[in-house]
Amino acid sequence: MEGSYRTTTLMVAVLLLLLSSLIPSYLAYRPGDIVPMSRMGQYHSTRTVWHDMIGRHCPVFAVNRESLIPIPKPTGYTGSDPYKISFQVGQEKFYIPWLFVINRKSTEVPMIEIHLRYSGADLLGVTAKVVDMPNNYVELHPDIRKQFWDQEQWPKHILVRYTWEEQSEIDVVSGFYVLFGSGLMLSFVLAMYVLQSSRDKLAKFVKETVADSSMSAGGVAKVE
Repeated sequence: MEGSYRTTTLMVAVLLLLLSSLIPSYLAYRPGDIVPMSRMGQYHSTRTVWHDMIGRHCPVFAVNRESLIPIPKPTGYTGSDPYKISFQVGQEKFYIPWLFVINRKSTEVPMIEIHLRYSGADLLGVTAKVVDMPNNYVELHPDIRKQFWDQEQWPKHILVRYTWEEQSEIDVVSGFYVLFGSGLMLSFVLAMYVLQSSRDKLAKFVKETVADSSMSAGGVAKVE
């Protein structure tokens, strides 16, 4: 029975070690996965809460694409002050600082360029900037320019261009933690195994000693 208990303990410890090594893979991205994204806006001193964006407006992992995202009319908007937005990207919540998109002192329709860096299945970082929408795009879609400058037409639509860059990055710190954790778990398993084996050997030794003592005592009594 004690041997069965020792085997069960060892199997549970090994299972925990395997599960700890597999957890990061469940949090990883695959090409084509939608990367969650949320948006916040500010006009004057009034900020909105974070709003989750729907899938077709979000970046797609490792896929260059463009999307038109709607910008709702801010509370108290008069058209005299700039309106800015901010984003959080991915489960990691990479923060994109404020971007001026309306009344930004430019006569061109704005476009947001978001550049995402990744390695393997991990999102490493995000940067963004506001640029003028290319003339060829405006010429193909003249309604975008008209709708953007119409003060009465809301929501506005901003073109967002997502570009991805693959990087080969060796994360020494994370690798150290993984190795340290695996080594610690393995040490725990071995310690449990050695402790259980020592207990069994000690119990066997005590039984044999008691048995030898009993036999010796019985032999002396017989001689007398």
